[in-house]
Amino acid sequence: MEESRYPFLPLDLPESASSRNTNRSNLDGSGSHGSGSRESSLTAELKKRGHGSRSWIKIDKNGNSKILKLDKATIMTHCCLPAGDLRLLDPVFIYPSTILGREKAIVVSLEQIRCIITADEVILMNSLDECVVQYKSELCKRLQTNIDQAEDLPFEFSALELALELVCMSLDSQVKELEMEIYPVLDELATSISTLNLERVRRLKGQLLALTQRVQKIRDEIEHLMDDDGDMAEMYLTQKKQRSEAYLLSDVRAPTNTLGGTREVSNSSPVSPAGAFSRAPFLERAVSSIMYSSKYQSSMGSSPGGENIEELEMLLEAYFVIVDNTLSKLLTLKEYTDDTQDLINIKLGNVQNRLIQSQLLLTAALFVATIFASVTAVFGMNFEDSIFDYPSTLYWVVAITGVACGFLYFSFLFYLRHKKVFPL
Repeated sequence: MEESRYPFLPLDLPESASSRNTNRSNLDGSGSHGSGSRESSLTAELKKRGHGSRSWIKIDKNGNSKILKLDKATIMTHCCLPAGDLRLLDPVFIYPSTILGREKAIVVSLEQIRCIITADEVILMNSLDECVVQYKSELCKRLQTNIDQAEDLPFEFSALELALELVCMSLDSQVKELEMEIYPVLDELATSISTLNLERVRRLKGQLLALTQRVQKIRDEIEHLMDDDGDMAEMYLTQKKQRSEAYLLSDVRAPTNTLGGTREVSNSSPVSPAGAFSRAPFLERAVSSIMYSSKYQSSMGSSPGGENIEELEMLLEAYFVIVDNTLSKLLTLKEYTDDTQDLINIKLGNVQNRLIQSQLLLTAALFVATIFASVTAVFGMNFEDSIFDYPSTLYWVVAITGVACGFLYFSFLFYLRHKKVFPL
C-alpha cells in the first residue's frame, strides 16, 4: 500500500527470484539431486521464454554504478513498463532506434545504447560494446563532476543527452570512414571498370544504404518527439516526481487537520451514533484515496510549462540538426555513387554500341564474302563446259565478281549511314 502511494520514491532494485532461490539452496545444502535437476530445467525453460535474469548496470544520480542481475518482472514492476518496451531492449531482437516516454521512465534504444532512464537512476543493458562502456564511464564522470554544482538539465535529460551525443558521434565517425573509403573506389571505378572494382563498390553501397536507414530512423524519431508535446511532457520525470511528492505531503496533512478540528455532520442523513463512529475511519480513507487519485491523475495528465517543453525541444533540436547534417552527408555520398553509376552505364552503353557497329561491319563483310565464295565454288565444280577451254575467262569472272561484291559492300555501308545506324 505504501509503495503504490509513493510511486516515485527511489527503490533498491532486488536481484531476481531465480538467483535468490539458487543462492538459498546452495547455502542450505538440503536440496536433493532430483530437485536440483528440476530447478535447473525450470531455470532453463524460463530463459528460453525470455524471463531469465540478465546483467544490468545501475547508475544513480551521484554517479555510482553497480552491476545487477535482474529479470523482466522486476524491471517491469520497478519502472511500470509493459513487456513490449522491454522487448525493445532485448539484444536478441533487432529493432530500429526508439525513444519512448512513459509514466515513470524513458525507454531509450539507440543503436547499441539500450537503457531505462528514471528520475533517480539509469538502468543500462550490460555489454562489452564500446558505446556502452563509453556511455557508462562518461555518465558517471559527469554526474560525479556536477554533484556539487547546479545542474542545467534534469537528471533524465542529462542521461538522454549523453546517449544522443554518443550515438551522433558514432554515426558521424562511421560516415567519415565510409567517405574516406568510398570516394577513392568510385574514382578508380570511373577510370577503370573491372570486376574487382564493381564488387568493392557493391559492398560499400550496401553499407551506405544500411547506414542511411539507421540515421534516417534516428532523425525521424527525434522529429516525432519534437512534433508531439504530449510525448515531451511525459519525459519530465523529475517534475512529475516533485509534484507527486507535493500532493502526497498535502494529503498527509489533510487528515491531520480534519481530525484536529471540528467535523460537521450533515443532518440530511440520520444515522446512529454507533454506526457513524464505526464507519468514519473507512469513509475518511475512501475520500482521501479518491482525492489523491484525482489530484495525481490531473498532475500526471497536465503538461509542464511551455518554457520547460521549450527546454527539451531545444535539446532535441540541437541533436536533430546534427543527425540531419549526417544524413545530408550520406545523401551527398549516395548522389555521388549514383552519378558514378550513371557514368559507368554511359560508358558501357558506348562500348556496347561500338560492339554492335563492329558486328554490323563484320556481318556485311561476311555476306559479301559468301557471295564471292559461291561464285568461285560454281566454277570449281567438276563438269564439262566450253568456257573452260579459255583460261582467261576465269580471271574475268573472278574480277567482275570481286568488283560487284565490293560495290555491294559499300552500298550496304552507305545505307547504314543514311539510316544513321552509326556514323562512318
